[in-house]
Amino acid sequence: MTLLAAGTAVGSPGLNLGIFAGFVALTFVVLFATARGGHRAAGDYYTGGQAFTAAQNGTAIAGDYLSAAAFLGVVGAVAVYGFDGVMFAIGSLTGWVIALLFIAEPLRNTGRYTMADVLSYRLRVRPVRSAAATSTLLVSMLYLVAQIAGAGGLLTLLLGIPNSDRVDQSVVIAGVGVLMLVYVLVGGMKGTTWVQILKAVLLAVSGALLAVWVLGRWGFNLSSLLQSTMTANSAGEALLNPGLQYGRTELSKIDFLSLGLAGLLGPASLPHVLMRFYTVPDGRAARRSVVWAIWLIGLFFLAAIVIGYGAAALVGPDAITAAAGESNAAAPLLAYKLGGEVLLGVVAAIAFATILAVVAGLTITASASFAHDVYATVLKRGNADPRVEVRVARFTAVVVGIIAIAGGIVANGQNIAVLVGLTFAVAASAHLPSLLYTLYWPRFTTTGAVLSIWGGMITALVLVAFSPEVSGTPTSLFPDHDFAWFPLANPGMVSIPVSFLLGAVGTWLGGRRRDPDAARRHAEMEVRALTGANVDRPRPRSRATTAAQRYAR
Repeated sequence: MTLLAAGTAVGSPGLNLGIFAGFVALTFVVLFATARGGHRAAGDYYTGGQAFTAAQNGTAIAGDYLSAAAFLGVVGAVAVYGFDGVMFAIGSLTGWVIALLFIAEPLRNTGRYTMADVLSYRLRVRPVRSAAATSTLLVSMLYLVAQIAGAGGLLTLLLGIPNSDRVDQSVVIAGVGVLMLVYVLVGGMKGTTWVQILKAVLLAVSGALLAVWVLGRWGFNLSSLLQSTMTANSAGEALLNPGLQYGRTELSKIDFLSLGLAGLLGPASLPHVLMRFYTVPDGRAARRSVVWAIWLIGLFFLAAIVIGYGAAALVGPDAITAAAGESNAAAPLLAYKLGGEVLLGVVAAIAFATILAVVAGLTITASASFAHDVYATVLKRGNADPRVEVRVARFTAVVVGIIAIAGGIVANGQNIAVLVGLTFAVAASAHLPSLLYTLYWPRFTTTGAVLSIWGGMITALVLVAFSPEVSGTPTSLFPDHDFAWFPLANPGMVSIPVSFLLGAVGTWLGGRRRDPDAARRHAEMEVRALTGANVDRPRPRSRATTAAQRYAR
């Protein structure tokens, strides 16, 4: 017998595993087929040879962004908290407009492999790259932890592992991490991108199928669905109004604004998304990639909202929160309710493939940041052998994977949408101010960049560490301890403005040490960012440039 309860399998574990194995095998076929020819050169490993079209890359970006948080976390947030979950989805989508208008094209035209390429183009190389690489590794690790924890929760639900059995859950999470490393080490960016494209298409199809199926139960009448949702839940009309999760007190309303700010500014700050802009041949293709991504992500979030309310009506928040994986189990439980074991297995397998592909992209970003920005540029001063650089990147991927597995075990059971919201806050605090200042403020200096990156990152981390998300409440990461003094669950409202302010203050204070060649290099960067001139070529080694590079180091 199959039951929707914690500690029991949903559907048949054997059938679930069989469908899982089929989908994983399909992704491996794509991985090996597209990675044929090797990726020994740094450009092949980091950017897939920049051979993807705007449509392909836009689909891959959507696949990167439509992670476990989008499919499992957002659906769960809508099912349990109603309109507050809807607002989280809308805020996350709106953030892509910033990427389209201000980031995508100039970033692609200016850099080669990583975000630090842009930041160090006209600033001092070593301090800026060191800071950018550290923040990239941190943000990637936080995002990895959220994804791996979501994968663990999904598998424990389908295999019937009780919430109390932490050992078996830890083994499952470790298995997810091992598969992730295989994706990275075998496929590189090229293979991982094609897996992302496949996964994005499957995810879009499954989301549309579930949404249409849910609406069909109510004669394709959204009002009838929402009325049934109110009738079937003790929260009633509160599910359709803001405030069920964040409106109980004035403080929770502020917290919701903080989460919304992080969701708005986070997408344009995520290093694994920014790295996608380098997989296309030019800046125009990068901009068109974002347009493709916005359409795909927007349509999927509309489907996710319908799926969330359908789960609230057909399964109920109580059954969802009682299941293994808690709120993250809403989509699989709805699939089981609608189509039985087969649909459950298909939806869960697609969600699992989603997580694997996203964590592979994150791992590549983290390893590329260390190998390219720290090893090749800072330690080897630009004289590293490209093949050795790729080997360093692969070794870094293994280390990052091990750390992420440990973090996923600790974070198991947390709502991954909330964890991703925290990651967005850290990313926006550490990256967005320095990126915008570098691209659009001629006076911006190295001191401002270093203060903005380190200050924003440390501020966000400290506030998160002493927030209710970590301790002090029954749903905290450490519920039995209370060392929280920062009242907001998400630090974005404080840490993001602090980062912008530090960048400005650092520029004003550091103006006395201004590089005399800074104005020329900013003009050179501006021309390249706007026109794409000399894309993927290093700066001309004129006498002035050589002197500036000696100063920078």
